[in-house]
Amino acid sequence: MLSTFRKAFWLFGISAALLVIFLPGYAKLQVLRDKNVELASKLRKLNIENALLQQEVERVRDDPVYQERIAREKMGVVRKGEIPIKIIPEKKR
Repeated sequence: MLSTFRKAFWLFGISAALLVIFLPGYAKLQVLRDKNVELASKLRKLNIENALLQQEVERVRDDPVYQERIAREKMGVVRKGEIPIKIIPEKKR
């Protein structure tokens, strides 16, 4: 019986030692895996955004109708002979 108790004690001691040695590394590995998944997701989103911006750049560079629309909407450019009219919304009471 004493021999069985000693074997169990040594088995428990070795298991505890291995747990103490490897648990922090395993926990850090899990944190790094989660961060990797998060960064991969962010990378996919940024790649999609980059592709959309590249399309926008090509459209601005090559499409004169789109260039005119942007110039009119964002920069307030008007054609010669046009009269710009600014509409000021009423203040809500």
